[in-house]
Amino acid sequence: MRSLISFKPAALASVLVALAGCQSLQSSDNFLGVVTPYRIEIVQGNVVTKEQAQAIKPGMTRAQVRDILGSPLLTDPFHADRWDYVFTIRRQGAEPQRRSIVVLFDGEVLKSIDPGGELPGEREFVASIDTFKTRRNAPALALTEEQVKALPLPVRPAAPEAAASAVGATRTYPPLEPR
Repeated sequence: MRSLISFKPAALASVLVALAGCQSLQSSDNFLGVVTPYRIEIVQGNVVTKEQAQAIKPGMTRAQVRDILGSPLLTDPFHADRWDYVFTIRRQGAEPQRRSIVVLFDGEVLKSIDPGGELPGEREFVASIDTFKTRRNAPALALTEEQVKALPLPVRPAAPEAAASAVGATRTYPPLEPR
């Protein structure tokens, strides 16, 4: 009987440890530090960068705005003069992002654009979603001055007089078909 009483707290403790372990497995991104579950990449809406927003000027037509920003994600039939550009991305290995840009029109003419905060530049956006940052140690694509000077000089072609003196065929070829 005494061993049964001492067994209950040990069993209770082991059950609590096991349940705590199950909770930590659900909240982590990997299983035992080895296996990472696949998470689908979700991209919705239009990417609007700082360069695109700077190209939009009051007085532009709806067609001009659509050419620069693309089609809006939301157009409300009750607010025909408002376009909403919403962008969300969830990518494994990168921070989730959400942006909402509101474009207001006065009839067919652009009245204002509200970017809803600081927009990233095109390069900044690509860097923020690039999950291969550590593997991309690409060499520079331009040569330095020292490297250009170290290159061998190109070989000059033969003088034009030597080429002009060779008249007629210099090689003879066998016939392609037997006679």
